[in-house]
Amino acid sequence: MAPVVDRLKGEYDGRVEFRLINVDTDPQGEQLAQQFGAPGWPTFVFLDATGARVNQIVGATPESNLRTALDALD
Repeated sequence: MAPVVDRLKGEYDGRVEFRLINVDTDPQGEQLAQQFGAPGWPTFVFLDATGARVNQIVGATPESNLRTALDALD
């Protein structure tokens, strides 16, 4: 998924903020996984401008699904 996420980061730059958290190496990773109820990896959590969760995708998914979720944020 990393190449897809990198591509989307470039395409949505300035419109969407991406944050990548590695639960194994990030000191807050496990806490964030619990906070957002991430049951597996990867988990994509989509937040609106107020920080409210509006969507979540768990597991590897087609790029088109991520694009749909990102476009819904606009």
